[in-house]
Amino acid sequence: MSGRVLVCGAGAVGGAVGAALVDAGHDVEFVDMDKDHVAAMRDPARGLVIEGPVRSRSGPVRAWRPDELSGRWDKVMICVKAHHTAAAAAMIAPHLADGGCVLTLQNGLAARLAAEVLGRDRVVVGFVNFGADRTGDGRIMLGNRGAVALGEWDGQTTVRLGELFRLLGDFEPDVIATPDIWAFIWGKLAYAALLFAEATATAGIAATLDRSELLPLWRKLAGEAIRTARAEGVEPAGFNGFEPAAFGPRARAAESAASIRAIADFYRGGAKPHSGVWRDLAVHRRKTEVDAQLGMVADIAAAHGIAVPALSGLIALIHRIEEGRAVQDDAHLAELAHGLAA
Repeated sequence: MSGRVLVCGAGAVGGAVGAALVDAGHDVEFVDMDKDHVAAMRDPARGLVIEGPVRSRSGPVRAWRPDELSGRWDKVMICVKAHHTAAAAAMIAPHLADGGCVLTLQNGLAARLAAEVLGRDRVVVGFVNFGADRTGDGRIMLGNRGAVALGEWDGQTTVRLGELFRLLGDFEPDVIATPDIWAFIWGKLAYAALLFAEATATAGIAATLDRSELLPLWRKLAGEAIRTARAEGVEPAGFNGFEPAAFGPRARAAESAASIRAIADFYRGGAKPHSGVWRDLAVHRRKTEVDAQLGMVADIAAAHGIAVPALSGLIALIHRIEEGRAVQDDAHLAELAHGLAA
């Protein structure tokens, strides 16, 4: 044991990670905005269900709505969608023990948003790339394993980093504690551009990435994010088939194609055919994380004087689908690629 743990956001990431920690014997509680999801998680007859090829479990857990939350925790894992980070950080701030810390297990630059509320000294930065979906109240499908990493903001090795590393090891045995967590975060932003693109289509991740005519688009999307990362002084890291060097200005098309095939193969063997962004649009009909991920990249690129036409075009397309002015269609990406080539 290494202190009490509160998981803030019990969806795909928080539910999957938190359930594994509960089953490993850690003192874990959950807080989530969805009252029906919370009620299902603490139902003694079924509780929090994890299913899929990676892990299966069921059983009640201690889960609360924000208005029910009381007490203070040594460690809080923020697992909400990136655009809800500031609100989540403000909600848990009174419940963070003196000397306690927050680990952001989110996409994009969400750690920056949490730090604006809590201060950098209280934030440990996390990275996840496993596949999971919340498929119903109290029910999470864990479709595949993927890279998990964490690190201190400034790259130091600390006691709390070691404790969090050991905690996450009970979810993902191959978790990495790294002195360069921002390399993973920016690598995921470049990788995420491909998944946001997939979300505008219907065929699924592997089938969409398999479309050879879209290789120039994949190169532009990932390349723009990588160029922005390097302007920030970060060399993005690779993981699960994604090789950032294959999308740099000197990379050959064959190198990019090999990395795209490797990413497609990573998803081809799992039980999660679509991205979480696709589910936001197709199933939940809700706003995606595009502004809190790719939108932040575009803003940073602009500050460096870097043009990002592919990312900007994709962001605009996602907005049209969110607002009901367009529907998900496999033709969108060819149109986007054609517009960039014109």
